[in-house]
Amino acid sequence: MGSFWLLVVVAALAAIGLVAGRIRVGTLAKSSGTPPHSRPAYYGSYLAIWTALPAVVLLVVLAIVRPIIVDTAVRQQLPEAATADGANLSLTMGVIEEVSRGLKVLSTEELDNLKLGLVAARPLFASKGIALASDVPPYMIAAAQTRNSVDGTLGVILETAVIALAGFGFVFAFLKIRPRLRARGSVETVILGVLIAASSVAILTTIGIVASMLFEALHFFSQVSPASFFFGTVWDPRFAAAGSGGSQGQFGLLPLAWGTLYISALALLVAVPIGLFAAIYMAEYASSTVRSVAKPLLEILAGIPTIVYGFFALVTVGPAIRDFLAIPLGLGQSGNNVVTAGLVMGIMIIPYVSSLSDDIITAVPRALRDGSLGLGATKSETIKRVVLPAALPGIVGAILLAASRAIGETMIVVLAAGVAARISANPFEEMTTITVKIVNQLTGDLEFTSPQTLVAFALGITLFTVTLGLNIIALHIVRKYREQYE
Repeated sequence: MGSFWLLVVVAALAAIGLVAGRIRVGTLAKSSGTPPHSRPAYYGSYLAIWTALPAVVLLVVLAIVRPIIVDTAVRQQLPEAATADGANLSLTMGVIEEVSRGLKVLSTEELDNLKLGLVAARPLFASKGIALASDVPPYMIAAAQTRNSVDGTLGVILETAVIALAGFGFVFAFLKIRPRLRARGSVETVILGVLIAASSVAILTTIGIVASMLFEALHFFSQVSPASFFFGTVWDPRFAAAGSGGSQGQFGLLPLAWGTLYISALALLVAVPIGLFAAIYMAEYASSTVRSVAKPLLEILAGIPTIVYGFFALVTVGPAIRDFLAIPLGLGQSGNNVVTAGLVMGIMIIPYVSSLSDDIITAVPRALRDGSLGLGATKSETIKRVVLPAALPGIVGAILLAASRAIGETMIVVLAAGVAARISANPFEEMTTITVKIVNQLTGDLEFTSPQTLVAFALGITLFTVTLGLNIIALHIVRKYREQYE
């Protein structure tokens, strides 16, 4: 049936429960002469929650457990040689998964011929639209059959259990409904739990991301000295293909950190003044007609894909900076440089500053403006001495959001600044950032346990720590200035 149709069935039962609960409490209230404790809608919601919530929770749990059970059953069918190496096991499980998909589309005759070895698996699956890198041994076909069998059995169990639990919940809640049942309290308790769970998603996601990065980063630091990583001035990972051995290379963070901060600082130098001035104009000076046109046009910048900005930097901005600034000044010969990346990235993050700052400035109480004007201050003085200080916490948040966006950008840096890791004050030289190197280290034919790959997690946790530090500093600033207006 599939998870989607199971959810449809559960939703249909819950919808029936919404109506049935109202009807039942109304009927019982009339027959007994006892007024219901809660409004009829709460009794319908009570019945719908008992029908849907346990079934959905069971569906989620079984959906998580199901692939684990299937993989365990498949691995028991594999020979020891296939399970000895982690990388080889991952490839084998991927091939078995493809074979299991192919077995589902074979006819009975084709399946029998495949089991008897009368036909080769690779061309047979290719005729069904499933490409395999090479022919598969018999043990993989047997493992794929086991996978389909176990998965099918678990699917039937899942469907039966979910539908049965939904039905049981419906009957249980239906029989429990009475006029004196405190349905409102039960419903609101469940809603509160759902809201708490929803608010916990972001926290748990952050914890999961940090834990996964930290675990792999510790693995990296068990092979490379933390001192050489954090204080090293040379980035030379010396890539080696999987299984080929090779030297570890040098993993100095400082060139990447310098490039990240340099490019981000130039981007903020472009975006903050332009964005803030645009926000002040739209909030304080622009007419409603101009504002209704200018603000959407400015926010379009946020919707342009970063690859488009990268092409714009590569084709237009980079050559212009090279021909009119770098070469005449004798500071560089390439269009790929820090200035190009910083300028284009600054244009990209202008909406983050302008739009949020505009909303914050507009939200400043009108009474503050009127009080300042009433004391004889001009409009510009009111903006400078009253409105902007009152809106400062929100403006700091907007600038931090823009800074985080700049620090995490990858595509513009690749196309506009290059991939050279160096420490230099010359803004017309090629440089790169931490995010670009994270992508480079996680792509290619590399062993996942090698330092060349694991360094990406060390870079990631470092970037996360820097961003967290920026947020803590901003929070301190916000609290310091907010106290003056509360």
